[in-house]
Amino acid sequence: MFSLSSWLHLRIPFSYFLLPVFLFSVSTSPNLNAGRLFWVFVIVHLFLYPASNGFNSYFDKDEKSIGGLKNPPPVNKGLYYLSLLFDVMAIVLAYLKVSLLFASLLLVYGFISKAYSHPWIRLKKYPIAGWITIGMFQGFFTYMMCWLGLNNFSIDIAFGLPIMIPALLSTLMLLGNYPMTQVYQHDEDSRRGDITLSLRLGIRGTFYFTATLFTLAVIGFLYYFNHYYHAMYAGQFLLALTPVLIYFFYWFSKVWKDEATADYAHTMWLNFISATCLNTFFIWFFLDSSNVLDAFK
Repeated sequence: MFSLSSWLHLRIPFSYFLLPVFLFSVSTSPNLNAGRLFWVFVIVHLFLYPASNGFNSYFDKDEKSIGGLKNPPPVNKGLYYLSLLFDVMAIVLAYLKVSLLFASLLLVYGFISKAYSHPWIRLKKYPIAGWITIGMFQGFFTYMMCWLGLNNFSIDIAFGLPIMIPALLSTLMLLGNYPMTQVYQHDEDSRRGDITLSLRLGIRGTFYFTATLFTLAVIGFLYYFNHYYHAMYAGQFLLALTPVLIYFFYWFSKVWKDEATADYAHTMWLNFISATCLNTFFIWFFLDSSNVLDAFK
């Protein structure tokens, strides 16, 4: 019923790039349960994100490279129904395996992700609104959603500073990163009339903008780890991001000489390096700060 092209547009491996927010919520969770941990991971990364990817691909109808697909195949109606099926499966599984609250938050996320690309609203056309929406919902909202699902707490528990701060830091990191994911799509976005923030900033401006917000985010993370945990973790976080900084400035030096190098391949490498460094750090942070490693000593 569903063609191979429809499955490709779900871009399930792309969920790896969004994994740091989930792992951050895991590493700051005081009430973890193995069952909830498994199901929250599966529901968000194997159903919710792919559903959003597929829905957006169906309405964008990209002909050039998109995140996770260098040569996207033509879309068809089957992709639309497959993305909705994945949405429904995510919500049903969330209700059956986690909680009603978690399922409700997934429903909200699904509506917002559809508003980003659906022609009735298409937030993607608006540089500031689209940027803020993605930053807030893939950062702050996703962190809160995962944290509540993982810990099985009522929603009022999540509004203390120890939880609000990492949620806001997740958004700040996403706000800095998201324009970089648009930097190679200027021609196609212009053709469709989608005035993204990166298109407004220009290629070099996007690099400056990302560097500025990334610096602010790193300062925020250093404060968070130093204040709520230990200065050791702040130093380790900074060390973990070193490969990202090296690659970013290496790429920027190439773009400065030739803007044609602001392309798909370099963007995907930056995403991969950044996600790998953050994923590795948050896994280590969870294992060490929760004293899980003590069991193996």
